[in-house]
Amino acid sequence: MVKQDRAIRTRRTILTAAAKVFEERGYRAATISEILATAGVTKGALHFHFPLKEDLAEGVLREQDQLPIPDRACKVQQLVDTVAVHAYRLQTDPLVRAGVRLSLDQQAQGVDRSAPFLRWSEAGIDLLEKAQAQGELMPHIVPAETAEVLVGSFAGVQAMSQAMSNYQDLPGRVTVLLRHVLPSVVVPSVLAAVDITEGRGASVHGTLQDLHAVRQPVALS
Repeated sequence: MVKQDRAIRTRRTILTAAAKVFEERGYRAATISEILATAGVTKGALHFHFPLKEDLAEGVLREQDQLPIPDRACKVQQLVDTVAVHAYRLQTDPLVRAGVRLSLDQQAQGVDRSAPFLRWSEAGIDLLEKAQAQGELMPHIVPAETAEVLVGSFAGVQAMSQAMSNYQDLPGRVTVLLRHVLPSVVVPSVLAAVDITEGRGASVHGTLQDLHAVRQPVALS
């Protein structure tokens, strides 16, 4: 157990260092030697967890995957919460920011940059299909199309926010995006009860952290 915990901590240290270097340098300019120096680990430890630079990048990419939002009776609210929490994590988590940068880095040759977009689209399709089954969506909606529009739009909005304010205005931009897109997707009576305010992401993320803390085992002294 001790060895396993140490390995998990080492892996996290390496990913955090790689995220810092990838975010600052971009994929092509980032070097293994700089990541090693930032992480403060041996070359053997790094290669045990991540044999190639591409493996490091894909490890960072996976860190931006959506946090599981507890089931909501309203699936549209669950979808909104998923988007809002991701926006909050972009503001607060360097690993998530680096993952998003890698997703959009056209010079990241050999890295599967499509995977995060596919995972986000699949999550969106799943929630939209459930919302559709509950009568929450307009009759003309095709969940796969709407999911791709939301994922693509979010990618553009976050890139604009990064360039203009280093993500400081992202919650507001996401609220504006949802306010423009959702009325053409969601039944008005359902949408009226959905919370898309700027503080939603921080609020839901705080709740998730509280739930995680409660579920953590207490170490015996």
